[in-house]
Order: sequence, then C-alpha cells, then structure tokens
Amino acid sequence: MNIKTFQCNFLQENCYVVSDETCEAAVIDCGAYYDAERKAIASYLEEQQLKLRYVLCTHAHFDHIFGLDMLYDTFDVKPRLHAADEYIYHGMSQQVEAMMGMPYTQPMPPLDIFLTDGYQLPLGNHRIDVMHTPGHSPGSVVFYVADEHCLFAGDTLFRMSVGRTDLEGGSWTAMMKSLQRIATTLSKDTVVYCGHGPSTTLADELRMNPYFK
Repeated sequence: MNIKTFQCNFLQENCYVVSDETCEAAVIDCGAYYDAERKAIASYLEEQQLKLRYVLCTHAHFDHIFGLDMLYDTFDVKPRLHAADEYIYHGMSQQVEAMMGMPYTQPMPPLDIFLTDGYQLPLGNHRIDVMHTPGHSPGSVVFYVADEHCLFAGDTLFRMSVGRTDLEGGSWTAMMKSLQRIATTLSKDTVVYCGHGPSTTLADELRMNPYFK
C-alpha cells in the first residue's frame, strides 16, 4: 500500500492519500486550505493516475475538512464521516470563526453515506475497517488496514499524546474507552498515522504514552 502524506493549513494537519497497485485511492482528512496544498494533492492524484474512490474524514473539525470542496469539485467524490459529527460539519463557518477568529464562507460539499462502527471499505486489494472512537468529537473514527497493520488515527491518538477533549462534543471518558479499545483490539506492530505530527507505532504508545497507563 502506498501512503502519501501532505501537511496542510496553519495547524499543520496531516492529509493522507492511500492507494495500491490497482490505482484505487482514498483521501483521508483533506485539510488543504492554501491553493498550493490543494494543487499538490490534486496533481498527485492525477500524475499517479489514481482513481479516487473515497474521501474519508476521521472527524469534522475544520482543520481536517478545509479541502473537501476541492476534491468534490475536481473529482466528484462526496466525503464520508460518522453521523454524530454531521452537525459539526454543517457548522464549518461557525467553527472557523470561533476557533480562528476569521470569516469562512466556502460552501461545504454534500455528504455521502455515513460511516458506522464496523463498516468495511474495499480499496483495491485491501480493506479499510472503520472503528468509532468518540472522545475528541462524538463522531471521531479511525481507519484500520489490517493486512498492512496501519491505522489512520485522526486526532484520537498522537505520538506520546492524545486529542483534546475540551471542544464541543468532546468527552474524556469516551476518549479513555476508545484508547482502551485500540490498545486491546489492534496488533501491537500497527503503524499509527496521526492527524498532526509524526507517525508512531502502537507498541511505542503502549510503552511510553502516559494516557495508556
């Protein structure tokens, strides 16, 4: 599986383009805000001759969804997220104004089907499994590719840290339950691709991340 990382917007969010030898692709958390970021992601998809099958969101906070309109306008693919984050998604302009103090009037694209816990997304010769991991937001999910032992964790899990839970809809209790589920369900050699910052492994996090203690 090929994983291309693009660091996006003023919060340095990680957007991932995932593909394999079949040239089917998924874009996870397209937070592309600046024109150069948007062009880089679109150009990569086109130059690699990838067929964009899914636009996936680990959650609907603004820094992870800035670029969804570009993907929809360019490739005609609607984004997918968990239904519990739908209200956050549709409040995009209020999010940006409240958190960043700046206006945002770009219309958001229509949503595709909602993701649910246990949902499976075939992608080429691979399969992406959806796990509902509330805590950072009520509809936070992570995406697990079992045969590649990789996890796209959004803002649920970071290297030596976890996502904040003090935003609207966040829950520390839910976050702890979600982390426990990840710790007890996934292979310890899983590579974790985080929503911000460097990647890590589940083994390292279980050993050194204080939130797993």
